[in-house]
Amino acid sequence: MADKYSAVWVSHSSMGDFIKCPRAYYLHNVYKDPKSRRKIGIVSPAMSLGTAVHEVVEGLGSYKVQERLQRFNNPEELYAKFDEEWKKISGKIGGFTSTEHEAEMKARGRAMIERVIAHPGPLVEKTVKFGSDNPSDMLPHYFLSEEENIILCGKIDWLIYKPESDSLHVLDFKTGKNEEKGDSLQLPIYQLLLHKLQKRKVTGASYWYLDKDDAPVEMPLPDLARSLTSVLAVAREVKKARDQAKNFSPEMAFRCPKGPDGCATCTPFEKIIRGEAEYVGVGGYNQDLYIA
Repeated sequence: MADKYSAVWVSHSSMGDFIKCPRAYYLHNVYKDPKSRRKIGIVSPAMSLGTAVHEVVEGLGSYKVQERLQRFNNPEELYAKFDEEWKKISGKIGGFTSTEHEAEMKARGRAMIERVIAHPGPLVEKTVKFGSDNPSDMLPHYFLSEEENIILCGKIDWLIYKPESDSLHVLDFKTGKNEEKGDSLQLPIYQLLLHKLQKRKVTGASYWYLDKDDAPVEMPLPDLARSLTSVLAVAREVKKARDQAKNFSPEMAFRCPKGPDGCATCTPFEKIIRGEAEYVGVGGYNQDLYIA
């Protein structure tokens, strides 16, 4: 029976965890520390860099086109915003273990902001709002399968509005050095969410690799029926494992594909469980954060 509060919620990040390693999925998305009753997370410089840059760039979407143009023409406010966001992830809370490495990463982040200012491109086009700006609100979501009580959720970086066709173009900002893999579920998930939760047609999608490209790279839109099939298949595996964990044990339901020695994805979480990682504080999603 469909019930939002007992449903299994899946997203691009959680299903990505599961695909890489079911054990890592369990430790990151299900397990709670017995003492704090909070989930656990791992901080890294790359993740923190991405958070700071996204806050600045995505934040531009809350302004009308003319106001955005003014900020591009007078960018000091954007640089100040970046410095403000960086303070939130500075030091060990952001996974930085040396001032030299942090300075290097901050310089990379500022260079991304400079690139956006110099080449605003799609960011000065009209946009459409999707979801809430309030981090405490639920992400856009719908029942991927009411019968199986599975909910798909997700947040989309930027939606360009194309008035000539009254349609949408998805824009996703990338701050890492690696390009998104061809079999990624990200665009299929975005496509399903937009198809279900708003009326306009999606006619395009792009990734913008801010670390190296002055303009977004357009991606082929996946077939909607195939998107549903591929996303639902992974979501069902997640639900199956969670059901098995309830009926038997998490150790049996969520196993690392590399065996008992673990893999690169789950090993850092195992270090936390063994007390071998460094606790750095509570994060924005009420997670206990560690450097592992």
